[in-house]
Amino acid sequence: MEKEGYKIIEQNYKTKYAEIDLVAEKSAGLFMGPKLVFVEVRTKIGENFGTPEDTLNKGKLYKVLRNAQAYAGFKKWQGACRIDAVCIVLHPDMSVKRLTHHEDVISG
Repeated sequence: MEKEGYKIIEQNYKTKYAEIDLVAEKSAGLFMGPKLVFVEVRTKIGENFGTPEDTLNKGKLYKVLRNAQAYAGFKKWQGACRIDAVCIVLHPDMSVKRLTHHEDVISG
């Protein structure tokens, strides 16, 4: 993510609702301030029993949204925010078969 202009500022940040896998800042351009990006990381070995994307149901995304709101409030963040998902599929030997970054998976 850092190669694409993201600066990771928190990892495994715990709130009273659950845990935020990654919190990053993304520069938004010349005339806009940085955007706070909350990243949910989902990993599966193989896709025989579904994809990592399949585990991003309404309940899980609602939890991520609540976590993001709590974090932004606690940090007094005034800028834009978004929630992304990084889905990773591993081969049985644990090497990466697929890594997909989904931007803005939920709005709130």
